[in-house]
Amino acid sequence: MTSASPWIPVALSTDIETGTSAGTLVNGEERVVWRDEKGDVHVWEDRCPHRGMRMSFGFVRGDHIACLYHGWRYDTSGQCRYIPAHPDLEVPQTIKVPTFAATERAGIVWMAPDGADAAELSTLPETAEPVRSLFLDLSTNAALLAVTAAPPEGYRPVESETGTVTLQGNDVTVLIAAQPRNAGRAALHITVTGHTAAALRRDLILWATELRNRVEGQMVEAA
Repeated sequence: MTSASPWIPVALSTDIETGTSAGTLVNGEERVVWRDEKGDVHVWEDRCPHRGMRMSFGFVRGDHIACLYHGWRYDTSGQCRYIPAHPDLEVPQTIKVPTFAATERAGIVWMAPDGADAAELSTLPETAEPVRSLFLDLSTNAALLAVTAAPPEGYRPVESETGTVTLQGNDVTVLIAAQPRNAGRAALHITVTGHTAAALRRDLILWATELRNRVEGQMVEAA
């Protein structure tokens, strides 16, 4: 990715199973990430236009997601297609949830404004094994600096682009992609390619947990 890339990581791919949804924050704004029955992933504003209920509280059926409150059902373009209280109504085209471009790369779900070119992610591996998502009370820059200051034993930072850090080990490459959740809070989505044995992923999970504990401890001391 270039420094001007609009793509933001929002979840590990494995955390969004077929027929499920999850809410998240991006720069303080609520987003819903959901996967339809074909396996395609979608990222929308996390609000039903009717009464503002979070779409992430709703349920996925086939290629539609329905609001939990009154069951208004939306297709993959964000367009409302069915209102249970008025089953014969031709739903106005104005009833639509704002949507974003969404794609998957390196085991991570990414979002961007509609019309963004997913080719900007082509420098990343197509697939990767998940490690974990780590939530920190730090800005994205501070969170990535904490990673490069204390990488896992045997790994070294080999490249760093805006919002990501890559760590290289013995036949292993770790990608750490930072999601700006809101002011001073970030999520680090961690995946690995290469020699991805379960024991290696377990060691990386332990490192990530220790990193979070260390950061939290430093914040307590500073307070």
